[in-house]
Amino acid sequence: QVQLVESGGGLVQPGGSLRLSCAASGRALSRDVMGWFRQAPGKERDFVAVISSAGGHTSYADSVKGRFTVSRDNAKNTVYLQMNSLKPEDTAVYYCAAANVYSFRPDRYNYWGQGTQVTVSS
Repeated sequence: QVQLVESGGGLVQPGGSLRLSCAASGRALSRDVMGWFRQAPGKERDFVAVISSAGGHTSYADSVKGRFTVSRDNAKNTVYLQMNSLKPEDTAVYYCAAANVYSFRPDRYNYWGQGTQVTVSS
């Protein structure tokens, strides 16, 4: 079992930045693919970004490409999501998740954090 805890969310103005962290406990994440997803009120949970187990391969949703960067530090058992040039439409609860396969699909992920709220508003 692995437990994931997100942090770093909050209220930010449009154009601002936030860095989300996802800390794992229970076992090492070094063999897991890690994904970030987000869910706005009344909407489905959407893919945001994914990073391979060693960190050498990343992919992003078109809506965040060029603004968000996913990274990981396996020595710290932590995954990050740097979010720049934030827009009001980025407002959502952000979740990190762990999987055995490289995927954009939420149903391929086995472990999930509780989520952290990101609100972009002036």
